Amino acid sequence: MLLASLIGGMVALAGVSFLVQPQEAGSFDEKQKTSFVNLLSGDEFTVPDGINFVASANVVTPAVVHVKSTISYNSRSQRDPIQEWFGIPPRGGDSGGGTQAPVSSGSGVIISSDGYIVTNNHVVEGATQVDISLENNKRYVAKIIGTDPTTDLALLKIEDKGLPFVKFGDSDNTKIGEWVLAVGNPFNLNSTVTAGIISAKARNIGILRGVENNLQIESFLQTDAVVNPGNSGGALVNLAGELIGINTAIASNTGTFAGYSFAVPSTLVKKVMDDLMKYGAVQRGLLGVSIQDVSPELAQSLNTEFPVEQGVYIGSVNANSGGEEAGLQAGDIIVGIDGRDITSVAVLQEMVARKRPGDQVEVKYLRDGKSMETKATLKNFSGDTEIVKKVIPKTFEFEGVIFEDVTDEQKERLDISGGALINTVATPKWKRSGARPGFIITSIMAENGRFRVSDAENILEILDELKGEEIVVLGMFNDGTEYYFEVDLD
Repeated sequence: MLLASLIGGMVALAGVSFLVQPQEAGSFDEKQKTSFVNLLSGDEFTVPDGINFVASANVVTPAVVHVKSTISYNSRSQRDPIQEWFGIPPRGGDSGGGTQAPVSSGSGVIISSDGYIVTNNHVVEGATQVDISLENNKRYVAKIIGTDPTTDLALLKIEDKGLPFVKFGDSDNTKIGEWVLAVGNPFNLNSTVTAGIISAKARNIGILRGVENNLQIESFLQTDAVVNPGNSGGALVNLAGELIGINTAIASNTGTFAGYSFAVPSTLVKKVMDDLMKYGAVQRGLLGVSIQDVSPELAQSLNTEFPVEQGVYIGSVNANSGGEEAGLQAGDIIVGIDGRDITSVAVLQEMVARKRPGDQVEVKYLRDGKSMETKATLKNFSGDTEIVKKVIPKTFEFEGVIFEDVTDEQKERLDISGGALINTVATPKWKRSGARPGFIITSIMAENGRFRVSDAENILEILDELKGEEIVVLGMFNDGTEYYFEVDLD
């Protein structure tokens, strides 16, 4: 037994000695020049140039802002007989026990050096005031230039120059499996950067329901970069620091990240921002057809066989639409738009949504198994090719406070004949007095009487006349809450 043990030990030592002999040139270790992270030492491991997140994060983070939206204003009501005698409504404010207005928090991306910011519509929807914080803690009050519920996008503007901004990239060139970064403010944790890959493209998750005329566009980029509440409106960028999407939604049963998030692709974002900047409203070109994804279930319900596995089936064509004029018919299957393969309704909607009324698209389709092509001129919802411009109100400035006219809709809803809406409050004196963006001034009280305010230009005339006096400013917020504040005019 002793002899057998000795022989076994000698054999084992010889085997180990053979296995650990130096490997020949061209071995696995020499080719890879890498090791496990917990075994790294010195310069043993070099990060490939194309997978370095640091440069992209440094470029993008300063241009991603924190957006805080005050949704409404509720003041504390106090009965004061002196106020009632002089016709002054109960005073409200942020101090003295008044009820605070609810605030929603999200993110935004500066897209120009002069202060244009893109964010989600749901971040600023219904806001009476939008506050912006930069990474360096500089603060601004933003003006809402325009919104588009159909893509859940909004355009904001802050007044400054030389701001850091993110350049637009081309989401069409983004590949599945490509590294991306998500930058935003989840849970109010400012300037948070997470990394992931593009998991899928042209994803429809059915989150934009109930928008006007059912014209919602869902063709999201799907990523596994961690996104949580507060990331909405933030940047999704490639490793070159280019904007390829605006983070919008997560797929979750709990309300927090559960593996996947979704971003509006940059090609669509850029078109919507261009429209809002130029026209004040999004220009939607429509093909005028009712569509469904080609699928075995649809084929079964129609009791037919489709000549393709993927495409968009036309269920009906609207009268006098661009599709009808182009010769499209119910039963046709669209398989291409402007040279791009159309595999789903989401892809088709995104491609058409990039166009404006009057633009033409080349449509490739199948009819009775035969491939055909046509050109269709897109129309707007009214059935023509006119560009719809939204009237942007003219603004007037006094002591750093910017006023604009009240809209006809606000007058009717609030039952007022006129007024001037505070757009921006940029001076500490007016802020301390209680002036708030979104407040509608209907009248001003001074020593020599009460002055009714008809419009934004009229309030400048009144304020100029009352310079050097202490005045009481009366009015209401957009939800009808009455309010007043006092201010000394220089």
